[in-house]
Amino acid sequence: MTALTGGHVPPHIHRQGAASRWRAVRQRSVELAAPLSAEDQGLQSMPDASPTKWHLGHTTWFFETVILDRHATGHRFFDKRFSVLFNSYYEMLGPRHPRPQRGMLSRPSLEQVGEWRRHVDAAMDALLETAGDASWQAIAPLLDLGLAHEEQHQELILTDIKHALSLNPLAPAYDAALPVPVGEASLTGWVEHPGGLIEIGHPAARGFAYDNECPRHRRWLEPFRLARRPVTCGEFMAFMEDGGYRRPELWLSDGWAMVQAGEWEAPLYWRREENGGAWTTFTLGGVRPVAPDEPVVHVSYFEATAYAAWAGARLPTEAEWETIAKGRSVEGNVCRAGAPLHPVPAGDGDVVQLFGDVWEWTSSAYEAYPGFRPFGGVAAEYNGKFMVSQMVLRGGSCATPDGHMRASYRNFFPPAVRWQFSGIRLAEDAR
Repeated sequence: MTALTGGHVPPHIHRQGAASRWRAVRQRSVELAAPLSAEDQGLQSMPDASPTKWHLGHTTWFFETVILDRHATGHRFFDKRFSVLFNSYYEMLGPRHPRPQRGMLSRPSLEQVGEWRRHVDAAMDALLETAGDASWQAIAPLLDLGLAHEEQHQELILTDIKHALSLNPLAPAYDAALPVPVGEASLTGWVEHPGGLIEIGHPAARGFAYDNECPRHRRWLEPFRLARRPVTCGEFMAFMEDGGYRRPELWLSDGWAMVQAGEWEAPLYWRREENGGAWTTFTLGGVRPVAPDEPVVHVSYFEATAYAAWAGARLPTEAEWETIAKGRSVEGNVCRAGAPLHPVPAGDGDVVQLFGDVWEWTSSAYEAYPGFRPFGGVAAEYNGKFMVSQMVLRGGSCATPDGHMRASYRNFFPPAVRWQFSGIRLAEDAR
């Protein structure tokens, strides 16, 4: 594999602290899987999701294949056959087990995957300790990419197991001891921006970024307003009660087709009690009443645009979103020890919850920035080849690992996706 020559090449990680960060990220994945049984960790609820065991194996495969096999002299593979089972979409690295069939992989066992992780962890520990300066120059950007990649899969562990457990009639909780969010949402309102010539994209030489965040470039914005906080469950209920899911004039054509085919009448995981009773929602902490002041979550791009049309507004572009977000503290309700793993009511401030709580759909299609260059080598397959038929989301969610976000971060999913922690923030023209 060649160096990461495209996109943004991060400054070489300081060797001091690299090993501790490596161990912390790897340990966090194990901790997120700990509440789950071996049976839980083998579940695959749909083709878009993967078993927890597969996530634990795939991230291990990444480090063994991309770093150890190329930079650790004499590295011994734990089991070379695992390369076929745990390769995701890297065509350059050989054949892959079909994604929709990952739930069929009862073997290797969860215990064997754990042994594999420990084997790779020990080899990586040794490599980080003994690599010479020249080797470190090649390893450092790959290590940064691998750790960011594992953090992405930590979020997927939570989103995927939530979907799987929601299909069980017993509605088992991932962790029944998770705290229940409380509070009231701050008043609604807008933050205004005068528009003009702005810059978006990751600044060069300022830490790690994916290639799709680069290069930094100029955009022209007309004056606009961005909502101070995301749309709440109570506000979305008003849309529902006004016939939102029954009014085709509010929907994009493909979205209306999804409503009809899927018989959508509420966000994913919402259920109504018998005889028109109150709405409940399935959370990682179990079934709970829908809280009107919490940000609405698990809605598709189609639902977001329909709500925006109903509200007389629109979704922000990703350039508008980033312009408001840059320079602000990247703090919020994210995945950390003691967090609820669920959106919480907004606090006070001029604009709040830009980071954490819910991924926010934008109106921007996922496409290359002007001058985009993918990472070099195998990593070229990481982002660029998915730049079609997807929409950009910004800001992170309650399931995003602490420290993983930044203002330039671009997430992307097809417009019908609902199992991610995705929500809505409105915008409007300010002319």
